[in-house]
Amino acid sequence: GAVYSPALMDLTVMSDAGTMFLTGPRIVRAVTGEEVDARSLGGPDVHAARTGSAHLVAPDDASALALTRRLLSYLPSAAWLPIPEVDPRPPAHDDPGSVVPREARDPYDVRDVIAAVVDEGTFLELQERWARNLVIGFARVEGATVGVIANQPAWLAGVLDATASEKGARFVRFCDAFGIPLVVLEDVPGFPPGTSQEHGGVIRRGAKLLHAFTSVTVPRISLVLRKAYGVVY
Repeated sequence: GAVYSPALMDLTVMSDAGTMFLTGPRIVRAVTGEEVDARSLGGPDVHAARTGSAHLVAPDDASALALTRRLLSYLPSAAWLPIPEVDPRPPAHDDPGSVVPREARDPYDVRDVIAAVVDEGTFLELQERWARNLVIGFARVEGATVGVIANQPAWLAGVLDATASEKGARFVRFCDAFGIPLVVLEDVPGFPPGTSQEHGGVIRRGAKLLHAFTSVTVPRISLVLRKAYGVVY
């Protein structure tokens, strides 16, 4: 039951040696007969790429602490305090539009666009390996913290599926709770059709993202890069 503690946290940083699971390998073996080691059952690769329970993964404990310090630098000490501000930096690129292909079907990495919008070197991506068709993270614009949420055309053409909706909804609600403005970069063809998405709860999980965006009170700016259709828009 102690593993619920990190799951209840706003953000979870995991070291490479860490593991999280409800029932350990010995119990799994006794109950199901399945042979599995601790890392395969609940190691950082599992929680970074498959469950989304780890927001950030570091190679060792010292790196995890350094990553935590960087993460905290974006956040106020309490939800009712102003967001931190530092000296501004110019973006890494002068022209965000130059990295976006004109052809609507051509893939590109939306992180290149983010780099051209936010202060150079300030973007800290969260849950990078989970629901990769949606990119989320903290950055700074003119020295002030913002939350970035962006469709990723380089992964599944940037569709917004059930898992990405859940990922985005939690991040949007977190930013609203701490007074962090939102910068939204849209380039999305829609929801993917099919039984896997419908049976995977795309209605319920997609509604979470819709509710999150319609209920936030922080400033938010949406930039449509090439396309955004239907209910996803």
